[in-house]
Amino acid sequence: MYITLIFIAGIMVTVIGWLLRQTFNTQPWVATAEDNAVSGASLDANSKTILLAGFLAVATSLFGLFISAYSLRMEMPDWSPLAEPNLLWVNTAMLVLASIAYQWARNVAIEGRTSAVRFGLSIAGLLTVLFLVGQMLAWQRLMSEGAYITGNPANAFFYMLTAVHALHLLGGLWVWARSTIKVWSGAEADTVRLSVELCAVYWHYLLLVWAILFAMLINT
Repeated sequence: MYITLIFIAGIMVTVIGWLLRQTFNTQPWVATAEDNAVSGASLDANSKTILLAGFLAVATSLFGLFISAYSLRMEMPDWSPLAEPNLLWVNTAMLVLASIAYQWARNVAIEGRTSAVRFGLSIAGLLTVLFLVGQMLAWQRLMSEGAYITGNPANAFFYMLTAVHALHLLGGLWVWARSTIKVWSGAEADTVRLSVELCAVYWHYLLLVWAILFAMLINT
C-alpha cells in the first residue's frame, strides 16, 4: 500500500512541478489571453496551468484515499478477489494509444499544423470513447457472471474505482470536444494550442492513474 501511495505522490509532484515550471518560465508576451470557445471569456495561460495543477492535486488525493481504503479493506476476512475480465487489457491499450495520439496532437499544435491537429484530436477522442465503451462492456460481462456491486466488497471497489476514473475522463472529453469543435470550425492550431497541451498532460495523468489501478486490481 505504502509503495503505491508513494508512487502516486511522485506522479503528482512530477506533473504539478512540470506544470508550474511551464507557468513561471512563460514570458509575459507569450502568456496572452486565449478566447474561450463557448462563452467568449478568457483566461491567460498561467491561470489555466495553475488551475489544472490544482485540480490534479485534488484528484491525486482522491485516488490516493480510494487506494488506501482498498488496501485496508482487502485485509478483511469477507474479501473475495474478483476475476477481472481480459477485456481490460484491450481497454488499457486503447487508453495508451489515446495518450500517444494526444501527445502527437500537442506536438503538431506547437508546430502550427492545423490539419494534423484536427486528425490527432479526432483519433485521441475516438480512442478515449472506445476505452469508456470497453469499460462499460467489462461491467456488463461481470454482471452477467453474477459479480454484482453488492455481492462482495471487491466487486464494489472495482465498480467504484473504474467509475471514478471514467468520470474524470468524461470531464476531459468535455474540454476535448470544445477544442475539437473549434479547430474543425476553421480555427488555426495556435488558438487551441494551450488547451491541447494541457489536455495532453491530463490524459497522460489519467493513463498513469489507470495503470496503477489496473495493476492493483489484477494483482489482488
